Amino acid sequence: MKLVSFIDRVTGVNKASYGALDGDRLVDLSTREAPTLRGALATEGVEGLRQRLEARRKDAGVPASSVQLLPPIPDPEKILCIGLNYFLHAQEVNMPVPSNPSVFVRYPNSFVGQGQPVLRPPESEQFDYEAELAVVIGRGGRRISEAQAMQHVAGYSCMAENSVRDWQRHSAQATPGKNFFHSGAIGPWLVTADEIADVSRLEIIGRLNQEVVQRDKLDQLIFSIPRLIAYLSTFTELVPGDVIATGTPAGVGLSRKPQRWLRPGDIFEVEITGLGTLRNPVNDDHISQEN
Repeated sequence: MKLVSFIDRVTGVNKASYGALDGDRLVDLSTREAPTLRGALATEGVEGLRQRLEARRKDAGVPASSVQLLPPIPDPEKILCIGLNYFLHAQEVNMPVPSNPSVFVRYPNSFVGQGQPVLRPPESEQFDYEAELAVVIGRGGRRISEAQAMQHVAGYSCMAENSVRDWQRHSAQATPGKNFFHSGAIGPWLVTADEIADVSRLEIIGRLNQEVVQRDKLDQLIFSIPRLIAYLSTFTELVPGDVIATGTPAGVGLSRKPQRWLRPGDIFEVEITGLGTLRNPVNDDHISQEN
């Protein structure tokens, strides 16, 4: 099942809703009791959404092409990101393989959905691409064991995590370089976990202007998804709708010679086996400094 959050461009009502793709139609699954996908995951889970889809399948729905897709979870409580989590990426940046995950957080407004422009800030030329797998939590918990971790996953999505490299390196904390407004993207949809037999067998590809710049398999993660869920849930409670970004493969612009940064007019795509392709153009952020 492919779940999306969206704004219906036909009605002109600037109100987010959510639903499921059924071929080329989108079936609205929102209810008064659960107006957001995050809320639906918390109250009824993926199985409840599947049952509602079956009940509403006879409805006309709307053409999928008529909506603006948002990040699948537009309002997560937490976006927890992992740095340096592929063996070849650690090698290309001349860093030792870490013994524990490197964790930083991102804010929801640093992401856009499918097809929406990611924004290069005027404060930096070092706007870098990063293809990643995003994991969405469906069942919360604390101190979740690795053995039980995958039972807490609602599904997966593509992410262009992206970084403003010089701001990322202003100090030992990566937060500034990871949270510029609309600098990353998630989507196009959330593919529920039951659709993916073995996530470790998926391939992730990053394309810049149709050229493959990143490519690796999910079995090359230094810290597996169960390990990440166990580690993160040790220090914070995971709740439905939380997003975990699992790290980017080798091939980032920072490590190329010459270095390669995102420019206005570029198109960056993230393709993951079975999850589809996230595609976003790059624009300059034209908001000027306030006096």
